[in-house]
Amino acid sequence: MMLSDVSVRRPVFAAVAAIVLCVIGMAAFFFLPVRELPDVDPPIVSVNTNYAGASAEVIESRITEPIEQQIAGIQGVERINSTSRDGRSNVNIEFSLDRNIDDAANDVRDRISRVVGNLPDQADPPEVAKADSDSQPIMILFLRSNTLNRLQLTDYADRYLVDRLATVPGVAQVNIYGDQRYSMRIWLDPAALAARGLTVTDVETALTTQNVELPAGALESTAKNYTVRVARNYATAEDFRELPIGTRGSASQSATVATGTGSGSSAIIQGQPTYVTRLGDIARVEEAPEEDRRLFRGNSQDQIGLAITRQAQSNDLAISEGVRQMIEEVKPTLPPSVTLEVGSDNS
Repeated sequence: MMLSDVSVRRPVFAAVAAIVLCVIGMAAFFFLPVRELPDVDPPIVSVNTNYAGASAEVIESRITEPIEQQIAGIQGVERINSTSRDGRSNVNIEFSLDRNIDDAANDVRDRISRVVGNLPDQADPPEVAKADSDSQPIMILFLRSNTLNRLQLTDYADRYLVDRLATVPGVAQVNIYGDQRYSMRIWLDPAALAARGLTVTDVETALTTQNVELPAGALESTAKNYTVRVARNYATAEDFRELPIGTRGSASQSATVATGTGSGSSAIIQGQPTYVTRLGDIARVEEAPEEDRRLFRGNSQDQIGLAITRQAQSNDLAISEGVRQMIEEVKPTLPPSVTLEVGSDNS
């Protein structure tokens, strides 16, 4: 009633107020965020644990089941889903909608801290993470080539594409799907190890202790100071083949010779020469992908994907337009036979 009375008595004021409200509404319309789904974080907490070299059965019995038993009694838990595979355990806990997700994550961390001591010593500490509505990519770009493999495509994307795409306004992160990283793969020969009296632990110890760069202090003079370092990094397959694992034999042997009077005298008997066992003697060493079971294919061709993740409160349409403009800028600099295109766009 009060608003209507004022509007009737002061029509000019009412008209100006209406125009101001319309202008403010039109201005606010252009600043509204545009996205596919509302900015609401689902009440889900995940627990991820890595245990390199373990089978899925070991992962389930030694890691997944103890974690499930600990978190089952947390308040507000509605559903627990778990996945156990070679080398990795994943447990997803879904809470009720009225449960505060931050408090739920803290409760999960508290329960996980109680079970860490019962997990295998070689397993990585469990990682607790909350589900984030902004963590899903809004765009995926395809990078493919007829001449380059995924190792080379991954290296090129890391060097020249990821940082440039990350500069687009609103982009929070650029992840690579189907990536392959360079690694040195060592295939041990059990027969060669047994013949030289060596074990896998000996090889692991040699790789850990010798493939390091050690500080060696500094040299000071009246005019200059020098930093000394011991460069022992192995870079190529040939370098690793020359890595010493152990020694066998001895340069000389000592023996005691008995005499007729019952006393003895020492004598040096020349023995076998010392033989240094190197990694190339007991293993096949080659450069290969760190993970060769991960695939990312399109149109029957190997490729990698560049996943674009948005920043909070960013406009998906603006990000999509900015990424497409960046693609056009990057295309002239791509190597021959390499193509970059938009594979999916959820904006």
